[in-house]
Amino acid sequence: VQVVESGGGLVQTVGSLRLSCAASGSILSINAMAWFRQAPGKQREMVATITSGGATNYADSVKGRFTISRDNAKNTVYLQMNSLKPEETAVYYCAAALCYSSARGAYDYWGQGTQVTVSS
Repeated sequence: VQVVESGGGLVQTVGSLRLSCAASGSILSINAMAWFRQAPGKQREMVATITSGGATNYADSVKGRFTISRDNAKNTVYLQMNSLKPEETAVYYCAAALCYSSARGAYDYWGQGTQVTVSS
C-alpha cells in the first residue's frame, strides 16, 4: 500500500486548507486511514481517523474545526482544516492501517508528509 499526501502550504491564522491523501496498492486490506501531524520538537500526534465504514474520530484540539472524509471511488481521504492556528504548524502525515486504531503504532503505511504552515 502506498499513500501520497498533497495540499499543504502556507495559510494565515483562521484560514483553511484541504489536504488530500491518495492510496494505491492492496487497498482492500486497509480498514482505517488517519491523519497525524508532527510539529518541530514534538511527538507525532493523531489528528483524525476514518474507518472503511466511514466512522470518524478526532483529537479534542481539532473537533469542530477539522473534518476527515473519504471518496472510495477515488481511493482518497481528505482533511478539511478550518480556523487554523499558528500552533498547528506541522508536517501532516497520512497513514493507513489494517485494523482500526487511533494509535500511531497501529499504522503500517505512511506518506512522506506535507508541510502546513500557519502564519500569525
